[in-house]
Amino acid sequence: MENKLKTGTTTVGIVCKDGVVLAADMRATAGSMIVDKKADKVHMINDEFAVTWAGTVSDAQLVTKLFKAELKLKDIRTNKKPSAKEAANLLGGLLYSNIRRMSMIPGIAHFLLAGKDKTGVHLYDLFPDGSVTYITDYVSSGSGSVFAYGVLETTHKKDMTTAEGVKLAVKAVNTALQRDSASGNGINVFVINDKEIKQVIHKELTYSLEN
Repeated sequence: MENKLKTGTTTVGIVCKDGVVLAADMRATAGSMIVDKKADKVHMINDEFAVTWAGTVSDAQLVTKLFKAELKLKDIRTNKKPSAKEAANLLGGLLYSNIRRMSMIPGIAHFLLAGKDKTGVHLYDLFPDGSVTYITDYVSSGSGSVFAYGVLETTHKKDMTTAEGVKLAVKAVNTALQRDSASGNGINVFVINDKEIKQVIHKELTYSLEN
Protein backbone atom coordinates (compact mmCIF):
# COMPACT_ATOMS: atom_id res chain seq x y z
CA MET A 1 0.00 0.00 0.00
CA GLU A 2 2.79 2.41 0.86
CA ASN A 3 4.44 2.01 -2.54
CA LYS A 4 1.13 2.48 -4.35
CA LEU A 5 0.68 5.94 -2.87
CA LYS A 6 4.13 7.31 -3.58
CA THR A 7 5.29 9.38 -6.50
CA GLY A 8 8.68 9.89 -8.05
CA THR A 9 9.30 13.55 -8.72
CA THR A 10 11.65 16.31 -9.76
CA THR A 11 10.85 19.79 -8.47
CA VAL A 12 12.99 22.90 -8.72
CA GLY A 13 12.86 26.33 -7.09
CA ILE A 14 15.10 29.20 -8.22
CA VAL A 15 15.45 32.62 -6.60
CA CYS A 16 15.87 35.39 -9.18
CA LYS A 17 16.37 39.11 -8.80
CA ASP A 18 12.81 39.81 -9.92
CA GLY A 19 10.97 36.81 -8.49
CA VAL A 20 10.99 33.06 -7.94
CA VAL A 21 10.61 30.21 -10.44
CA LEU A 22 8.94 26.92 -9.46
CA ALA A 23 9.02 23.89 -11.77
CA ALA A 24 8.17 20.19 -11.68
CA ASP A 25 7.74 17.17 -13.92
CA MET A 26 4.32 15.60 -14.59
CA ARG A 27 4.72 11.87 -13.89
CA ALA A 28 3.18 10.04 -10.93
CA THR A 29 4.32 6.49 -10.24
CA ALA A 30 3.34 3.49 -8.11
CA GLY A 31 6.53 1.50 -7.77
CA SER A 32 7.63 0.79 -11.35
CA MET A 33 4.20 1.61 -12.82
CA ILE A 34 3.26 5.02 -14.26
CA VAL A 35 -0.23 5.82 -12.93
CA ASP A 36 -0.60 9.42 -14.11
CA LYS A 37 1.06 11.20 -17.04
CA LYS A 38 -0.55 14.58 -16.37
CA ALA A 39 0.09 15.06 -12.68
CA ASP A 40 0.23 18.70 -11.62
CA LYS A 41 2.91 19.10 -8.96
CA VAL A 42 2.96 22.91 -8.87
CA HIS A 43 -0.12 24.40 -7.20
CA MET A 44 -1.33 27.91 -6.48
CA ILE A 45 -2.47 28.22 -2.87
CA ASN A 46 -3.89 31.74 -3.27
CA ASP A 47 -2.83 35.02 -4.86
CA GLU A 48 0.29 35.16 -2.67
CA PHE A 49 1.64 31.60 -2.47
CA ALA A 50 2.40 28.56 -4.62
CA VAL A 51 3.91 25.18 -3.75
CA THR A 52 5.47 22.14 -5.39
CA TRP A 53 4.75 18.57 -4.32
CA ALA A 54 7.06 15.60 -3.83
CA GLY A 55 6.39 12.42 -1.84
CA THR A 56 3.19 10.63 -0.94
CA VAL A 57 0.35 12.02 -3.04
CA SER A 58 -2.43 11.61 -0.48
CA ASP A 59 -0.43 13.44 2.19
CA ALA A 60 0.52 16.26 -0.18
CA GLN A 61 -3.13 16.71 -1.15
CA LEU A 62 -4.39 16.71 2.45
CA VAL A 63 -1.68 19.03 3.77
CA THR A 64 -2.32 21.45 0.90
CA LYS A 65 -6.05 21.58 1.72
CA LEU A 66 -5.30 22.20 5.39
CA PHE A 67 -2.71 24.83 4.49
CA LYS A 68 -5.20 26.73 2.31
CA ALA A 69 -7.84 26.64 5.04
CA GLU A 70 -5.47 27.75 7.80
CA LEU A 71 -4.16 30.65 5.70
CA LYS A 72 -7.73 31.79 5.06
CA LEU A 73 -8.61 31.54 8.76
CA LYS A 74 -5.49 33.48 9.71
CA ASP A 75 -6.43 36.18 7.22
CA ILE A 76 -9.97 36.45 8.65
CA ARG A 77 -8.87 36.44 12.29
CA THR A 78 -6.07 38.99 11.94
CA ASN A 79 -7.54 41.02 9.05
CA LYS A 80 -4.16 41.04 7.31
CA LYS A 81 -2.27 38.93 4.82
CA PRO A 82 0.25 36.51 6.41
CA SER A 83 3.89 37.09 5.56
CA ALA A 84 5.87 34.49 3.62
CA LYS A 85 7.70 33.53 6.80
CA GLU A 86 4.44 33.06 8.71
CA ALA A 87 3.04 30.92 5.90
CA ALA A 88 6.20 28.80 5.77
CA ASN A 89 6.13 28.21 9.52
CA LEU A 90 2.45 27.28 9.33
CA LEU A 91 3.11 24.73 6.58
CA GLY A 92 6.11 23.41 8.50
CA GLY A 93 3.91 22.84 11.54
CA LEU A 94 1.39 20.88 9.48
CA LEU A 95 4.16 18.69 8.07
CA TYR A 96 5.64 18.15 11.54
CA SER A 97 2.27 16.96 12.84
CA ASN A 98 1.61 14.87 9.74
CA ILE A 99 4.76 12.76 9.81
CA ARG A 100 4.50 12.12 13.56
CA ARG A 101 0.93 10.85 13.44
CA MET A 102 0.73 7.09 13.91
CA SER A 103 -0.31 5.42 10.66
CA MET A 104 0.17 2.24 8.65
CA ILE A 105 1.33 4.49 5.80
CA PRO A 106 4.08 6.95 6.80
CA GLY A 107 3.21 10.51 5.83
CA ILE A 108 6.01 11.78 3.59
CA ALA A 109 5.43 15.05 1.73
CA HIS A 110 8.12 17.51 0.65
CA PHE A 111 7.09 21.05 -0.36
CA LEU A 112 8.81 24.01 -1.93
CA LEU A 113 6.93 27.20 -1.03
CA ALA A 114 7.22 30.46 -2.97
CA GLY A 115 5.38 33.53 -1.80
CA LYS A 116 5.22 37.29 -1.95
CA ASP A 117 4.61 39.79 0.83
CA LYS A 118 5.44 43.41 1.65
CA THR A 119 9.15 42.62 1.86
CA GLY A 120 9.47 40.89 -1.51
CA VAL A 121 9.30 37.39 -3.00
CA HIS A 122 10.66 34.45 -0.99
CA LEU A 123 11.41 30.73 -1.37
CA TYR A 124 11.33 28.09 1.37
CA ASP A 125 12.18 24.39 1.48
CA LEU A 126 9.71 22.45 3.66
CA PHE A 127 11.15 19.01 4.40
CA PRO A 128 8.82 16.12 5.37
CA ASP A 129 9.99 16.31 9.01
CA GLY A 130 8.57 19.84 9.27
CA SER A 131 11.86 21.72 9.08
CA VAL A 132 11.74 25.11 7.35
CA THR A 133 14.74 26.37 5.35
CA TYR A 134 14.93 29.78 3.73
CA ILE A 135 16.44 29.50 0.24
CA THR A 136 18.53 32.31 -1.22
CA ASP A 137 19.59 30.67 -4.51
CA TYR A 138 18.04 27.36 -5.60
CA VAL A 139 16.68 24.07 -4.32
CA SER A 140 15.40 20.77 -5.73
CA SER A 141 13.41 17.89 -4.28
CA GLY A 142 12.22 14.43 -5.27
CA SER A 143 13.83 11.34 -6.76
CA GLY A 144 15.28 13.27 -9.69
CA SER A 145 16.79 16.07 -7.60
CA VAL A 146 20.28 14.58 -7.69
CA PHE A 147 20.33 15.12 -11.47
CA ALA A 148 18.71 18.55 -11.29
CA TYR A 149 21.27 19.71 -8.73
CA GLY A 150 24.09 18.89 -11.16
CA VAL A 151 22.64 21.40 -13.62
CA LEU A 152 21.81 23.99 -10.96
CA GLU A 153 25.27 23.83 -9.38
CA THR A 154 27.07 24.39 -12.67
CA THR A 155 24.69 26.80 -14.41
CA HIS A 156 23.05 29.00 -11.78
CA LYS A 157 24.23 32.61 -11.68
CA LYS A 158 23.63 35.29 -9.07
CA ASP A 159 21.05 37.95 -9.97
CA MET A 160 19.40 35.92 -12.72
CA THR A 161 16.16 37.26 -14.18
CA THR A 162 13.03 35.10 -14.01
CA ALA A 163 13.27 34.66 -17.78
CA GLU A 164 16.74 33.16 -17.30
CA GLY A 165 15.47 31.21 -14.30
CA VAL A 166 12.70 29.61 -16.35
CA LYS A 167 15.23 28.40 -18.92
CA LEU A 168 17.45 27.00 -16.15
CA ALA A 169 14.51 25.29 -14.43
CA VAL A 170 13.47 23.65 -17.70
CA LYS A 171 17.02 22.45 -18.31
CA ALA A 172 17.34 21.06 -14.76
CA VAL A 173 14.01 19.20 -14.87
CA ASN A 174 14.65 17.96 -18.41
CA THR A 175 18.01 16.53 -17.30
CA ALA A 176 16.26 14.62 -14.52
CA LEU A 177 13.68 13.34 -17.02
CA GLN A 178 16.48 11.77 -19.04
CA ARG A 179 17.90 9.82 -16.09
CA ASP A 180 15.24 9.37 -13.40
CA SER A 181 12.61 6.82 -14.43
CA ALA A 182 10.15 8.13 -11.83
CA SER A 183 10.18 11.62 -13.40
CA GLY A 184 8.79 12.38 -16.82
CA ASN A 185 5.89 13.09 -19.19
CA GLY A 186 6.16 16.87 -19.14
CA ILE A 187 7.05 20.01 -17.24
CA ASN A 188 5.06 22.65 -15.40
CA VAL A 189 6.63 26.04 -14.60
CA PHE A 190 5.31 28.97 -12.56
CA VAL A 191 6.79 32.43 -11.96
CA ILE A 192 6.07 34.29 -8.73
CA ASN A 193 6.86 38.00 -8.67
CA ASP A 194 5.70 41.00 -6.64
CA LYS A 195 2.68 41.49 -8.92
CA GLU A 196 1.33 38.02 -9.67
CA ILE A 197 1.70 34.26 -9.78
CA LYS A 198 1.44 32.88 -13.29
CA GLN A 199 1.97 29.64 -15.13
CA VAL A 200 4.45 30.19 -17.94
CA ILE A 201 4.96 26.62 -19.21
CA HIS A 202 2.69 23.56 -19.14
CA LYS A 203 4.09 21.14 -21.67
CA GLU A 204 3.19 17.47 -21.98
CA LEU A 205 5.59 15.03 -23.60
CA THR A 206 3.98 12.42 -25.81
CA TYR A 207 5.43 9.06 -26.69
CA SER A 208 4.46 7.00 -29.71
CA LEU A 209 4.68 3.21 -30.08
CA GLU A 210 4.83 3.57 -33.83
CA ASN A 211 8.12 3.02 -35.61
